[in-house]
Amino acid sequence: MDRILSETAVSTIRNAIEQIYTLEKYVAPTLVLVPQALRDAMVSLSETTGQDVETVEYLLGLLVCYPLGIIMLMLPYGKVKHLFSFILGAFLLQFTIGIQWIHQLISSLVVYFMFLVFPRGFNKIAVPVFVMLYMTAGHLHRQFINYLGYDLDFTGPQMVLTMKLYSLAYNLFDGQELKKGNPGRATKKCSDFAVDKLPGLLEFLGYTFCFSNVLAGPAFEYKTYARACDGTLLYKADGTPKGKIPSNVWATLRPLLLSFVCLGIFVVGSAKFPLLDPDDPQNSNPVLLTDAILSLPWIKRYGYMWLSLLFVKPKYYFAWKNAEGANNTWYAGFEGFDEKGNVKGWENANNIDIVEFETAPNVRSASGAWNKKTAAWLSRYIYMRTGGSLVATYGLSAFWHGFYPGYYFFFLSVPILTQCERLGRKKLTPRFGNGKKWSPWGLVCIMCTSILLNYMVIPFQLLAFDWSLAIWKNHYFIGHILCFVFYVLTAYVVPTPKTKGA
Repeated sequence: MDRILSETAVSTIRNAIEQIYTLEKYVAPTLVLVPQALRDAMVSLSETTGQDVETVEYLLGLLVCYPLGIIMLMLPYGKVKHLFSFILGAFLLQFTIGIQWIHQLISSLVVYFMFLVFPRGFNKIAVPVFVMLYMTAGHLHRQFINYLGYDLDFTGPQMVLTMKLYSLAYNLFDGQELKKGNPGRATKKCSDFAVDKLPGLLEFLGYTFCFSNVLAGPAFEYKTYARACDGTLLYKADGTPKGKIPSNVWATLRPLLLSFVCLGIFVVGSAKFPLLDPDDPQNSNPVLLTDAILSLPWIKRYGYMWLSLLFVKPKYYFAWKNAEGANNTWYAGFEGFDEKGNVKGWENANNIDIVEFETAPNVRSASGAWNKKTAAWLSRYIYMRTGGSLVATYGLSAFWHGFYPGYYFFFLSVPILTQCERLGRKKLTPRFGNGKKWSPWGLVCIMCTSILLNYMVIPFQLLAFDWSLAIWKNHYFIGHILCFVFYVLTAYVVPTPKTKGA
């Protein structure tokens, strides 16, 4: 950060942070759930495997959710499940991020106090503002003390928590509006997730600390969690099943096995086509900006970038698929039954459709397949609540991710591509498309989406302003230029096709 802020600003911020650090002595006694013997075992395992302690603890934290999920399934419905969810979620946070677990507790308790004291109409604004500001402080702290670093801290779990608390504020408001009988359009669309009554503190903490999604998400709705804990997901009020309860074995094993495949692909592929310098990713220029790559013809430079991004994505797939299986062990990922007692599916904890994302014919399809629960959160509680504003939606998404310039390069460029796609669907698809994804026109759309989206997303991975600008410059800003040319030609040269019967 020294290269961005003045010496005076750096000194002032550092002094403020050091003052906050003096409070650690009051928080340290709360670390009671992880015995020292376990800490020592993690250090030994780290030395044996050659991995840093944080990585070992995080991976084991994800994997231990499977046996914990089996225990959760066997517990009686009601408060016991909520208590287990809360305590084990707190354990996982203390195990992986240590003293920083307190941020999860502080945020949760402050918001619960707001729910108790303030009206719901006020909270639907105040709670999102509070949780976003709290998370903002975390992001800025991380960027200040470890700019471009990748150390594990509380900001990851805090991002998941922010979505939960943000959503619940609107859920409670929607429940109130539905009860009054005058719901707005957005409230009607989100009525399935509306909450009539404020949950008890134990139920609330069980949700915010839910062990199976506290580390890697997904942040599903409160009602999804509550139905899995109180039994209403599977059983009627008289105790009889709502339908034939499906086995959770394959729903658990499939994403778990797939997560290991993705982890292997990431380890092997990213080693062969690294995006950042493997020895010093924080300070050295990215591999994409080294002389060895810059000396290549443009098509090879772009090809290397495309491949490096292809092998970066499986690390996200690993975390999300692993979390999906963990949630499915205790049926939190199960969608329930329809009115006829038929099984709906297992989509509640599915955060990524890998094949759908990799072969997306447009940004809308890609957004719907990638980080699905975050996309649903943005759709329900930002897009719908701002009259369909793409700028507000992508802007808040960037804000939620943090304050590295690369996030804003990406999220503020995607609406340009989205507008081009809308125009293309209106004027070109009726001429060339037949509605099938794997038609010749569909393949053209898949190829164009992949080429342009990977160009747009590269700053998201590089993060730094100078690196992001340099990589786009190295590719001649081709993605932005193509979008501009396409928009002008399609909007002002290509006529709108006549509708049938016109």
